[in-house]
Amino acid sequence: LPGADTTLGPEMKSTGEVMGVATSFPVAFAKAQDAAGQKLPDHGTMFMSICDADKPQAVKLGKRLRDLGFHILATSGTAEALEEAGVMAESVRKFTEGKPNVVDMILTGKVDGVINTPRGRGAHADGYEIRRATLRTNIPCITTMAGAEATVAAIEASREPGIQILNLQELHGNRSRSS
Repeated sequence: LPGADTTLGPEMKSTGEVMGVATSFPVAFAKAQDAAGQKLPDHGTMFMSICDADKPQAVKLGKRLRDLGFHILATSGTAEALEEAGVMAESVRKFTEGKPNVVDMILTGKVDGVINTPRGRGAHADGYEIRRATLRTNIPCITTMAGAEATVAAIEASREPGIQILNLQELHGNRSRSS
């Protein structure tokens, strides 16, 4: 940016912040995830374990993921909610329900992304093990419905042709601070 101070502040040094630049939020989000080293899957298998309060919104996201061609794995309650709404999902065991379970599937490369909104003590124990497994395998683990919505929108947008590389001057019409 013309005239901008290029010195990084302590926040940017310590957190390793990145930025995705685009004319739409979904494309900017996809670019930011990629820049942060967290490439969003464009196909494969998505695991969903959703708390009851989030299930209505999760069903809509599940439909969109299926429309994108994803295979959906889910815990029993989430799979039931998805299937009741006409979204095919394969039920898998939680970490605390014995083996083989979702953590085993993540660690063996059978899962490409996770949407997990844990609520309650048992869900937190499962969620912790799921998050650890996703960190070890470097697959996206989304823990809020807002994040899940952004992720699905970004996957949809990344399939559209013509994603542009923009610099900030182009995005803001070559305006400088002195203008």
